[in-house]
Amino acid sequence: MKTFKINKELEIVCEYKNTRRAFKHEATLLRNGNEIDNTKICYSNRTWESYEYQSVLNKLIDKTTELTDKEKKSSMKFIKNYQEGNEDFNTIKTIATLGEIFHKGNQKAINDWKAKMIKAGLGNRGLIMPEDWSTLSEDEKERRLNGAISVL
Repeated sequence: MKTFKINKELEIVCEYKNTRRAFKHEATLLRNGNEIDNTKICYSNRTWESYEYQSVLNKLIDKTTELTDKEKKSSMKFIKNYQEGNEDFNTIKTIATLGEIFHKGNQKAINDWKAKMIKAGLGNRGLIMPEDWSTLSEDEKERRLNGAISVL
């Protein structure tokens, strides 16, 4: 089971269930904790999705009559942009880029901040700096750190 929090009022709870022949994904749309709609998709083999439950989420939002056009649009945008594990990485990304504000104009301090925040945010998942990190120019460090941040 996985919950997708669309906004402060809306969330979708998705579940995997076995069927007689294979499996299915079920999605339940909740407003303030109350069920307002649901749907399911049955699969005979496997899904071809960017992340688990993507298809059933799209089906639910597309078919529901319980959302306003604005809510449907923002929900579809959420589903389109969602990436597995994205919540943790978005936080790391945001905090790392704050170095540009805190240390405006000081590229070394910005790079040091970004590296420190990425390392702290990833914890055991690890960020291993190259052996020659200390010999790189600040511009090269910036390019590499920004590349790492863009992947987050």
